[in-house]
Amino acid sequence: MKRVIYILVAIVAVSCSNEVEYDAQGTFEATEVVISAEATGKILNFDIREGEAIEANSVVGAIDSLQLHLQREQLKAQQSALLSSRPDKEKQVASLRSQITKQHTELQRIENMLSDGAATTKQRDDIEAQIAILEGQLSAALSTIDNNTSTINENAAALEAQIVALDDRIAKCRISSAVGGTVLVKYAEEGELTAVGKPLMKVANLKNIYLRAYFTSDQLANVNLGDEVIVTADFGGDERYDYKGRVAWISAESEFTPKSIQTKETRANLVYAVKIAVENDGRLKIGLAGEVRL
Repeated sequence: MKRVIYILVAIVAVSCSNEVEYDAQGTFEATEVVISAEATGKILNFDIREGEAIEANSVVGAIDSLQLHLQREQLKAQQSALLSSRPDKEKQVASLRSQITKQHTELQRIENMLSDGAATTKQRDDIEAQIAILEGQLSAALSTIDNNTSTINENAAALEAQIVALDDRIAKCRISSAVGGTVLVKYAEEGELTAVGKPLMKVANLKNIYLRAYFTSDQLANVNLGDEVIVTADFGGDERYDYKGRVAWISAESEFTPKSIQTKETRANLVYAVKIAVENDGRLKIGLAGEVRL
């Protein structure tokens, strides 16, 4: 009977000696971004796979934009026809300018004749009146032409704005990710119909990963932004790896302890979440358990 007791005591001693001390526990996570469609239509190509790394702003697929291109060509044709209808101001008033020049020449001739007594002042007054009429007609014609040209230019500018809007819609038919990272989930496939706002894929940057750990209020007094800590990733069994971590974020509000988390004081109901930045060497995965030593 005594032998059995000794064996049990030895097992307990070994178990206690292998227990790893830690200050907080949590799971690894990354900033996940859901990329949604910005256009409605059939997905023409979307050749990416889950787990594949993509660069920021790189095009990974396309949504059918044929109708948008046709609308754009139609607007361009309308704009071209509108601009070509602008009046040629100089040609339209050339006749009036010629008449005014001719009348000024005639006026000079009458002035010369009048000084010699070969013409009357009435003849001079008639020519001056005719010049005034022609100049009034020229001013009115120029104003009308300018107004017509301005209206045409404004209509052409409105068409240009529509073309620019179409260019933006066409650009949004290209599927791309605003952030670089790894494709975690692919929600759509080539050949499917999509719509604005419909999720297409989820991307996360796994190079910079975080451990979201939970500290009690007593522990929080020793935790500051920028502090360097030791993060241990638990892969199960005896496979554990240490990483250097840096405190990147501390929650301003407490929360109830998540059921999957064990704190040093299991009786603590309220804890504070702390995000610890860790540089991933490729082994760390989202959801992996980890521990922190201050």
